[in-house]
Amino acid sequence: MVDPTDELERALVAVVASCRCELVDVESAGGVLRVTVERDDGPDLDDLAGVSRAISALFDGRADLTPAGHYELEVSSPGVERRLRRQAHFAKAIGSRVAIRTVAGTPGARRFEGALRAVDGDSIAVVDDEGAEHRISYAAIDRAHTVFDWRAALAGRRVSDDPAMTTRSEAS
Repeated sequence: MVDPTDELERALVAVVASCRCELVDVESAGGVLRVTVERDDGPDLDDLAGVSRAISALFDGRADLTPAGHYELEVSSPGVERRLRRQAHFAKAIGSRVAIRTVAGTPGARRFEGALRAVDGDSIAVVDDEGAEHRISYAAIDRAHTVFDWRAALAGRRVSDDPAMTTRSEAS
């Protein structure tokens, strides 16, 4: 038997790709179908509108893929603080600053923030500001997202302005 969620995602991957975008995530909750898409140079409003129209056209021809009952379709980009739900999301964010909240009842701290150091099939490793590494299983993660450095962005600083990111040839 085919899982309807897998079939929906497979269909959406093709539709989103036809709009020159990549499917990042699909989430159905509370009567809202959220479809998150990305593009190398960042999707603009026209891209998002095109993806929305293409998904609507898909659903017109494939009612079996639509959520049951009344629903709203939301199509958006992941934004600068990207939600991390799947192993692939975490893998793409290696090296980024992340914030993690664990599920209630998980032993130890409930909140972690630091650099995402590693990802494997069972867990992630986050290094906090004191240099301590924390291994967190996917099952223990309630919510996770990347953390954008707003101060640096507002100051107009680029990553290449960070002395820690300077290569030997640039320093010469």
